[in-house]
Amino acid sequence: MSPILILGIIAAYFCLLLGVSFLTSKQGESTNSFFLANRQSPWYVVAFGMIGTTLSGITFVSIPGMVQKAQFTYLQLVLGYVLGYLVIATVLLPLYYRLQSVSIYTYLEQRLGKWSYRSGSAFFLLSRTLSASLRLYLVAGVLQLAVFDPLGIPFGVSVCLTIGFIWLYTFRGGMKTIIWTDTLQTTAMLVCLGISIYLISTELGLSFKGLFSIVADSPYSKVFDWEVNSPSYFWKQVVSGAFITIVMTGLDQDMMQKNLSCRTLGESQKNMGWFTVILVLVNVLFLGLGALLYLYAGTKGIALPEKGDDVFPFLALTHFSALAVVAFILGITAITYASADSALTALTTAFCVDFLSFKDRPEQQRIHLKNRVHLGFSLLLIVFILLFRASQNESLILLLFKITGYTYGPLLGLFAFGLLTKRAVKDRLVPIICLLAPVLTYVLAANSKEWLGGYEFGFEVLLLNGLLAFFGLWLASSSSTEKTSLRPR
Repeated sequence: MSPILILGIIAAYFCLLLGVSFLTSKQGESTNSFFLANRQSPWYVVAFGMIGTTLSGITFVSIPGMVQKAQFTYLQLVLGYVLGYLVIATVLLPLYYRLQSVSIYTYLEQRLGKWSYRSGSAFFLLSRTLSASLRLYLVAGVLQLAVFDPLGIPFGVSVCLTIGFIWLYTFRGGMKTIIWTDTLQTTAMLVCLGISIYLISTELGLSFKGLFSIVADSPYSKVFDWEVNSPSYFWKQVVSGAFITIVMTGLDQDMMQKNLSCRTLGESQKNMGWFTVILVLVNVLFLGLGALLYLYAGTKGIALPEKGDDVFPFLALTHFSALAVVAFILGITAITYASADSALTALTTAFCVDFLSFKDRPEQQRIHLKNRVHLGFSLLLIVFILLFRASQNESLILLLFKITGYTYGPLLGLFAFGLLTKRAVKDRLVPIICLLAPVLTYVLAANSKEWLGGYEFGFEVLLLNGLLAFFGLWLASSSSTEKTSLRPR
């Protein structure tokens, strides 16, 4: 397809997003609507929109691309997700609704102290900035290949345009806009997924029953790995999946901000339940798509790229029909921006509320500060995307989980210590503990094969990091029960 035509389709899509932004923010700009959509979001809209935010463009290409080497063992991680969402719905959501605050890290201040509060929020800002940049880097690379390179537009310019569009439709409405744009973008992603599966099945002459059978009988359908030293060992994956979910959703301002925009705790818990069911089904479909991509390439004698992340883009852009190209471009654009726009809003929210004494300022000053912070994080995302462009050399989904393991571990330790103990920590030591935990985790993970009889750490570096942070907090604490009123009842 002509790059101009693809660019026109993307431009039309962004016009649609701008239309949604205009409709949701026409009643005026306010920090309450920007941060929590006035706590009036319908739970079913939030549940559906969160699918796109959770998956991102990395899932869109990396999960199908990892099927050749990892088969369906990723589903073990997904089973862990289900356990994590159960903890979020029954433990964390009631706590956050009881706090009635904008930032979930306010809990750390009330339970442990100011330095703990700022440390938790700082690690969120670091982790979300890196992960959002990585996700945007992915879609920027695909669009560069399909659209901007043929037009002679440099990568840096295309990235600035991409971030500029996201800033344009989020800077006024914030969460009130994102709740609805995420729904639109999740729909676009699912339509792309459905079209891709349908077109491949048509090319292979398969009915729905035949589609299921060929995937189930393929060498890619292995789900369970019981080899203890394997990075994809069953219990390692399940436990890691549970903790990844707890930190990436339950301790993440971005994801919880959407849940807190629901009217009541009951509606928020209902949202979490249905979201979990849909997410499991969508992950199964992505793995099925991955198997079909490799089966299709084998049947047609197509030589695939060595890197798994390139398989879906390569086939969609060079071997599928024009309809598939349009669906793929819109799908990957939609799912990546669904993740990036809410991340940008959450970063703005956390920095404003946690570091700028926001609640003590008049509303007009809040709006002015919020807009400046929003622009600042937009520029920061551009910088990190360009850095990833210069250095990235591994599977994006593995890199994402690696970032998660090292940056969310201290958050896991902080919340676990606050929720599971009655001890009072020496608050000023908390930033040092939170910095040491990832460093020690890296040293142990790098030498685990030699020190632990061949055992290699995978996604469970997150758990190790959290345990080290928890242990450090315990050593720096006393049995005083001065700040324990916010433990779960």
